[in-house]
Amino acid sequence: MGGAVIPLSCHTIGPFFPHPFVQEGDNDLTRIAPDAPPSRRGSRIRLQGRVLREGGLPCVNAVVEAWQADAAGRFRHPADPGWQEADPEFLGWGRAVTDAEGRYEFHTLLPGGFLDRAPHVNLLVMASGLMRPVSTTLFFPGFSEANAADPVLGLLPAARRPLLVATEDGSGGFRFDILLRGPASEETPFFED
Repeated sequence: MGGAVIPLSCHTIGPFFPHPFVQEGDNDLTRIAPDAPPSRRGSRIRLQGRVLREGGLPCVNAVVEAWQADAAGRFRHPADPGWQEADPEFLGWGRAVTDAEGRYEFHTLLPGGFLDRAPHVNLLVMASGLMRPVSTTLFFPGFSEANAADPVLGLLPAARRPLLVATEDGSGGFRFDILLRGPASEETPFFED
């Protein structure tokens, strides 16, 4: 039997995630535990947006994971040469689930840049209909020089780079919508591991 293999629904992630997969407070990267005080370093921000399917339809019950450096550009991980100086009150990792409109939200700190990287947040999306999780990176407005020099952002054609830059939401936070599939001029660029 030749030809292309057509994926079946059983080959995709989902169709849903059990409710305990995302706990209350998992979307707060500023705390090392739900009952811990938030980090006192850096600028607190809210990062919110929508996960959308082709045609702008909301992606309901998708899981979005975020991980990032602290406000000084450090990770609390032994792979970071300066990990011992990382903010001990900042977890730097979180998980959110989308609602009926495809909305997600994280509470975090504006990350610092590190090495040759501009301030950014890494995102992983798992959703029904995807064959595997997809990952992307969001960058922040106001860091035009650092963004222009970032090697990851530089992998994209210049016309697609703005798709990875969040927008200010008018309340001290940032908005970053993720379009899983659509025209190249609108679809969020994803990176392979």
